[in-house]
Amino acid sequence: MSTDIRIKNGLSINIKGVADKELKKVPLPTQLALILDDFHLIVPKLLVKEGQSIKRGQPIFYSKSNEKIKFVSPSSGTLEKVVRGDRRKILEIIIKTDKKDSVFKHKIPNQDKLDKPTIVDLLLKSGCWPFIKQRPFDIIANPDENPKSIFISCFDSAPLGVDFEFILRDQMTEFKNGLKILEKICPKNVNIGLNKDQSFLSNELRDFNINFFSGPHPSGNVGIQIHHIDPINSGESVWTLRPEDVCIIGRFFLIGEYEAIRTIAVSGPPIKNPKYFRTIIGTKIDFVFSKIIFDNNDDYRIVNGDVLSGKSVDKDKFIGYYNNNISVLREGNNYKLFGWIPFINNSVPSIYRSSFSWLSFSKPKDFDTNLNGEERAFVVTGEMEKFLPMDIYPMQLVKECMIGNIEKMEKLGIYEVAPEDFGLIDYASSSKIEAQTIIRDGLDFLIKETL
Repeated sequence: MSTDIRIKNGLSINIKGVADKELKKVPLPTQLALILDDFHLIVPKLLVKEGQSIKRGQPIFYSKSNEKIKFVSPSSGTLEKVVRGDRRKILEIIIKTDKKDSVFKHKIPNQDKLDKPTIVDLLLKSGCWPFIKQRPFDIIANPDENPKSIFISCFDSAPLGVDFEFILRDQMTEFKNGLKILEKICPKNVNIGLNKDQSFLSNELRDFNINFFSGPHPSGNVGIQIHHIDPINSGESVWTLRPEDVCIIGRFFLIGEYEAIRTIAVSGPPIKNPKYFRTIIGTKIDFVFSKIIFDNNDDYRIVNGDVLSGKSVDKDKFIGYYNNNISVLREGNNYKLFGWIPFINNSVPSIYRSSFSWLSFSKPKDFDTNLNGEERAFVVTGEMEKFLPMDIYPMQLVKECMIGNIEKMEKLGIYEVAPEDFGLIDYASSSKIEAQTIIRDGLDFLIKETL
């Protein structure tokens, strides 16, 4: 049984440089890293020391708040360096890889005999558990809780978004096995979000619970899909996973090994040959960029993730743990004289009719990072509601998060949202307020005060 849902509110931003359906395999990188910022609110306790040899799938650290949640190495090699910040906070764990590919193996019981406690225990021991996140709070799921449902969005509606149908095409055996494992955890309530254009996935996954979504971004966001299929109330939790992470789980239960394959789309206007690269989690960005051709020597910004909710990084940093794309935009460090006059700067993309660029907004454009203005007064305009297809009041929620009013935050739907759901609001808001940061701070405040 499937459900068809049409998303009306939102906006699809068409940026030049979408990755071609061409997949290039990248050799094993010489260096990779686990970035602690990817594991929100996790305080690590190291299990290995600098200079120590490690196997692929060997635990490197665990969460101090829950020792059962382990984080493992994506490759065999040596723990080269632990990068620390203020107060010796661990920022990155850098691993120097080797070509031995020694692996930490697990014994997998017959899948017909697997039950939920056994599956959860294996996911925790193997290091696959961090792929499972939960709503509310958009953090790594609590293994001691029972989710009311599990959601996987298999299409990306964000600007320069990846094509999961292309990524999953040669990993369908692993993906289906991962879905079967998840169904043993949450029987009859594993929900897959698809776009109607994904005929291959629609046919391959016809035996699973599929929901079809159409409409502009953020229709591909898993939070939007949860809101329309199985909304979250106080005291409830929903687990979410990314499609390729389901493949990693499915592969683990097939071969008994943690194999952290990651397919990355490198895309954006400055890139002449945008394409997909297959590597492993934590690969150094410039190792992938060595295969990329830029069209000129302009300054450009590298975004670890999509352009609306990713993080700006240098090319000597590492691919994020949950990322499937690296986006590149030109730096918007140019000032446009009389930029507010409509007929002078029609090349500036705008959703408002004060600029005539809205007439050709659907055509691919060479967007840059220019804010085209500065932070302004945060006043009631009604514009946020146009870009968040949820039955909540986003502006009021943002304001209550700013002042930390827990009672009103709960009434306004804080349990249903995550920062990425406000990425489009950050782009469209005339106030230039960083709504994603405010929502993240509000969720953290709620965790601190209520958990």
